[in-house]
Order: sequence, then structure tokens, then C-alpha cells
Amino acid sequence: MNLNPPHTFTPIPTAALGHYLTPVPAGFSLHLSASPRNLRAVRGLTEATLLKAGVSPNGVDCAQLVLAELYSNAVHACGDYVPLVAEVEVGMAGVWVRLHDPDRSRMPWRADVPLDDPEAESGRGLRIVDVLAPGWEVLPTPIGKQVRCLLPLD
Repeated sequence: MNLNPPHTFTPIPTAALGHYLTPVPAGFSLHLSASPRNLRAVRGLTEATLLKAGVSPNGVDCAQLVLAELYSNAVHACGDYVPLVAEVEVGMAGVWVRLHDPDRSRMPWRADVPLDDPEAESGRGLRIVDVLAPGWEVLPTPIGKQVRCLLPLD
């Protein structure tokens, strides 16, 4: 029998192999090496952090989806175990999801695939980000580039 309520998450340690966590008042900054294990950890941390901040379950799901898409794109562009910085923070206007990767030369691009194409197996991710976080942007940073998305609160 599982006595834990739904949406519980065992926090990851502040520093461990492959990641370093810096909590901020309404979110976190997590330096990590891209791996399936760390993707699960950052998704869980996103869920726990946003629920604690009062974000709706739907808002949490949307933030997790956007973060997973940005993470996947960074791995596709830079390779497995690329060093990333994931930031999630609740602000007055909504939930900020930011992801840094080290390669400024490889920018995200939208595939020419309609969202409703039943045959498509890939290529819809950034179009979904367009819907959930309109106006997202890519900025150069001292460590590469940052993709920055604001998801409006519902």
C-alpha cells in the first residue's frame, strides 16, 4: 500500500553526480548533465516546486511538457550528457521555463509539420511550445544560449 499522496516528490540532493541544485524563492536553477535519469528528476522537481507555489495541475503539466521539449531539443542539437541549466520560476505573469545549453550556433527551428498531422512521428514540439508559451525566445548567454518561455497562469 502506498501511503504517499499523489504528487509527492523526493527532492534531489543539492549536489550529486550530474547535477547541482540552487533553490530560488519561487523556483529553482538546476545545472545538470542531460540523461534520462536527470530528465525524470527535473520533471519531478518542476512538479513539486510548482504545486507548492500554487500552480494548477494543468499549469504544472504544461511547464513539464515545455521543459521536456526544450531538453530534448538541446540533446538533439548537442548530444547526450550535454551540460544544461534548467530554470523554473513562478512570476507575476506566469511560469518561466528557461533552458541553457552550450552551443550558440545550433538554434531551435520549427519543422514544417502541422500539429494535427496523424502521420508525423516528430517535428511538432516547438509548435506545441508556441501554443503553450507564445513569444518564447532564444538569447545568447556567456555559456551558450538560453531558450526562455513564459507560460501564462491559468
